[in-house]
Amino acid sequence: MKIVVGLGNPGAKYSGTRHNVGFEVIDYLAAAPAVGTFRTAFSALVAETTEAGEKVLLAKPETFMNLSGRTVRGLIDFYKLTAADVMVVCDDFNLPLGKLRIRASGSHGGQNGLRNIQDCLGTDTFLRLRIGVGQPGPGEAVDFVLSRFKPGERATVEQAVAAAANAVMVWIRQGTSACMNAANGPSEPPKHKPPLSQEERDRRRDARKLKKPEPEPGTPAADS
Repeated sequence: MKIVVGLGNPGAKYSGTRHNVGFEVIDYLAAAPAVGTFRTAFSALVAETTEAGEKVLLAKPETFMNLSGRTVRGLIDFYKLTAADVMVVCDDFNLPLGKLRIRASGSHGGQNGLRNIQDCLGTDTFLRLRIGVGQPGPGEAVDFVLSRFKPGERATVEQAVAAAANAVMVWIRQGTSACMNAANGPSEPPKHKPPLSQEERDRRRDARKLKKPEPEPGTPAADS
């Protein structure tokens, strides 16, 4: 069994804000025909489906971001799962707009929902899928994450939500490694050194000549 938790704040006031991009991923997944309707349970809206023969729960906590751990703790305890069976989807203003990043453990990075989940579970060993929502200015983080995306940003966000939903499905079907490869993308190719200038090639050639000893006068040449 797998649990996918999208983070956000409940209510129309926060719908479409940067902080609620996790909710958007859950809604995207829940739009599939095989997914049941949302019901209220574990202080969240929860929908159920089956994928690759495995039961999957999609959850949107209604506790507000800072208390998201209550839902995750309740789901894990009730279904007798471990933190490794959970993926949390959330916003991250440290990533460029639309950039995805998946980690199997690590710091909450200042994301208050992740912080509370780690506190409630007593571990950081759960999968977290972060979606870049752009960077705020100095001292503007709180207002920034509660703001809505600009019209020019919406297309990028929608692409990121679709890509995040795809990464979730890869995780369910193929596991963590395949999911991380799908979402994080290939590592950057090694950077090649720029070609040497003609001046540098001449300098190195002259340096090699200076290092090569000249034969003394009258010294016979070595046999080839």
